[in-house]
Amino acid sequence: MKVLIVEDDKVLSLLLTKMVERLGLEVLAISSKGHDAVQKTKNLSPDLILMDIMLEDNLDGIEAMKQIRENNIESPVIFITGNSDPYNRERAESTDFVDYLIKPVSYEELTQSINKLNTDNHT
Repeated sequence: MKVLIVEDDKVLSLLLTKMVERLGLEVLAISSKGHDAVQKTKNLSPDLILMDIMLEDNLDGIEAMKQIRENNIESPVIFITGNSDPYNRERAESTDFVDYLIKPVSYEELTQSINKLNTDNHT
């Protein structure tokens, strides 16, 4: 499985990379900006997107996923955010996410979320 990591915190993106690789998955690319994430998804067709909500540019992770969906790209997404605000979770509902995790995310939480791909109809 090929994964796109979208995270603006360099330390967290490195930590997520290590977790993904430990799971035996391949990191296709890492992005810290919403517009870049949309472009990388078009070009790379990831099997999974790990998406932060607050990003470096003016396009947050939820809006980036909406644009990705508008391009008829059905890559499953797991949101990983430091913000537990119910408003953002509601906004994210329209993107058909697999999971919505609050930072800090443990290896076990990420594993459980990725395992949902095998049991849900997101693939």
